[in-house]
Amino acid sequence: MPSLPVVFSGIQPSGAPHLGNYLGAIRPWVVEQAESRNYFCIVDLHALTVERDPAQLADQTRELAAVYWACGIDPAHSTVFVQSHVAAHAELGWLLTCLTPMGWLERMTQFKEKARGEQAERVGAGLFTYPALMAADILLYRTELVPVGEDQRQHLELARDLAQRFNHRYGETFVVPQPRIGHLGAGSRVMGLDDPTTKMSKTGGQEAGCILLLDPPDLIRRKVLRAQTDSGREVAVEVAGPGVANLVDIWRAVTGASREDAGRCFDGRGYGELKRRVADALLEVLAPIQDRALALLRDRAELDRRLADGAAVAQPVAAGTLARARRRLGLLSLPGG
Repeated sequence: MPSLPVVFSGIQPSGAPHLGNYLGAIRPWVVEQAESRNYFCIVDLHALTVERDPAQLADQTRELAAVYWACGIDPAHSTVFVQSHVAAHAELGWLLTCLTPMGWLERMTQFKEKARGEQAERVGAGLFTYPALMAADILLYRTELVPVGEDQRQHLELARDLAQRFNHRYGETFVVPQPRIGHLGAGSRVMGLDDPTTKMSKTGGQEAGCILLLDPPDLIRRKVLRAQTDSGREVAVEVAGPGVANLVDIWRAVTGASREDAGRCFDGRGYGELKRRVADALLEVLAPIQDRALALLRDRAELDRRLADGAAVAQPVAAGTLARARRRLGLLSLPGG
């Protein structure tokens, strides 16, 4: 029987997990997890590329872990762990940084966008070099498939390029990962409720337009009811503008309805009814997730124990890959190590 492919993915604890994280990343992980051996990481080292409040970062790391499990990540198929708990990430990240031409990093779209308008001396070097650390995250687990959206394909291509560059210079060491492109249906790209032309985000001042997974029900409803729609008065699914189209996509994603179903339900109806139906559907789906996540967060010792168990599974796999890379580079090991 062939072995299952290895999948790696992760989310930064740079803010509370939101609806876009769930529909675009976590839910697909849950649906597909039995088909692979999975490492789902909380990439806290990446969160340090900008200044963070230490207590808040710790809380957000635990919250994201709780949400992973509450959404249905199953320890029988998937290892959940914190990036900084496995020291091999930082070490291989440095080795790959030394291998990465600056020109490759200068072409990274996300760096250019995040650094735009900032004085160069105020932008942390980590913001520039973190794609090499992201490559290390992936390559440590001999990852074969990486679930990615279009906005992350450039970083995966860098990881592929670095694996091939290292293998060519020093001998076969890393598996060259392949993308597992996210589905293109409803929910694959959730847009901001206050600005449906930009992706829903927990950063960038979009608090009113971002539904956090642990938002209280009344707040979720209020955010949806205040969502930007279009200039007309009635829904027309096939010709909807970005505001109405976003709400329809969210409704379809959480209900499993088709575009034809949406047309039958909403065409000719007012925007107020659309918003009420979207809010009702969201609350129905999120209520059990919130209950499970909040129960985990109330037992911090159990949550930390689960994360320690995940690190104990990930660590020897990562250490084996790192040891091979060190030997290829000529780095000495400690006697008996």
